[in-house]
Amino acid sequence: MVMEGRPVPVLHFSNSLTRGGAEEHILTLMRGLDRALFRLTLVCAEEVAEQLHPDMPEDVEVIPLRLRHAAHLAGALALARILWTRRVNILHSHLFYSSLFASPIGRLCQVPVILETPHCREDWRWRGKASFTVDQAAGRFVDYYIAVSGANARYLIGEKGLPARKVVVIPNGCDLARFDPMQAAPVGLKQSLGFEEDDPVLLVVGRLEPQKGHGVLIEALRAVHCEFPRARVVCLGEGSLQGELERRVGIRGLRESVRFVGHQSDVADWLAMADLTVLPSYCEGFPVAAIESLAMARPVVATAVDGIPEVVVDRETGLTVPPGHAGSLATAICRMLRDPGLRKRLGVAGRQWVEERFSQERQVQETQEFYVGALEECRRLPESPWQTAPEGGRSSLGGAAIGDSRTCVPKLHA
Repeated sequence: MVMEGRPVPVLHFSNSLTRGGAEEHILTLMRGLDRALFRLTLVCAEEVAEQLHPDMPEDVEVIPLRLRHAAHLAGALALARILWTRRVNILHSHLFYSSLFASPIGRLCQVPVILETPHCREDWRWRGKASFTVDQAAGRFVDYYIAVSGANARYLIGEKGLPARKVVVIPNGCDLARFDPMQAAPVGLKQSLGFEEDDPVLLVVGRLEPQKGHGVLIEALRAVHCEFPRARVVCLGEGSLQGELERRVGIRGLRESVRFVGHQSDVADWLAMADLTVLPSYCEGFPVAAIESLAMARPVVATAVDGIPEVVVDRETGLTVPPGHAGSLATAICRMLRDPGLRKRLGVAGRQWVEERFSQERQVQETQEFYVGALEECRRLPESPWQTAPEGGRSSLGGAAIGDSRTCVPKLHA
């Protein structure tokens, strides 16, 4: 599984401008992948590199670079140089916009295995159009898609029209050891926000982008205040909509009730302060924020879209509502606030649920196994500039000789 006794070079690429769920997914892999097997590099925007720096393992090489558009020749050449000089064997891009640029470059550089983790259903970006021609064309450069949920896989195959043979499901996980349901909130945290000690707090963890549905929660909060006038909302995350959301909060007279606190790495402290979390997303491949909330035994009110119901099971680990429906969201929030016993029952069940299914260790192990299988069965032809098959048709990584096909199915999901 190693090249000449050395770890296999793996490069992760993100073209995002803010730290979000995809970046937390990357961090999970960077922390957990076996260094005896893999040498890790992350290429991402400078802003994201700075945001990830406090939590990034020291042995991961982080290179600031963003590909701005298809004609960004200097960026494309820089990425090609990185792939070439580091002899990258696995190029793993996160989100379609990253893969759209990086995967063709990886193919031109003859990277043996090219992967994409789409993370979420992305049809919102087409503004209602049902065509995924660009996705299908770009998919010719991708060997495999790692879907983060069963719903994500069904979307890739059924709606995007990607080949089923290229899709494998590896659900997200998180470091459950970071979350202790008995942890108390830091002294003075609630007061630092201008809240009273007995004010109920709703926590929203997610990028401030259209698909996350913060605007729906702002609309729902007015109805929540009819029964719980002291209910407060804290939004963790950054994004392009912050100014617009702050303006809407002001127009609706909610400035005393809503706080935008940016990205916070100590999410457990904020969850400890919260009574419940809210996930009002329009689309969500697989909600790491919900896993973290349940790991702290905090129940979730969420929309029943994409991979969310795989974590937030209605009336078992939380309550689910239709997306974009402020009235239903307000009703579910009020039901939670009205019944402390319900919150406790759902929270306890939620902790058990994520322990059984969504650990970081499980995600990392399944990803490692997939990497190994992909390398063994999908390595490029011997003409690859840094891989020459020894006599007998066996590879230096222990895999069989490669046929003419550029796509195949690793044994992991046979």
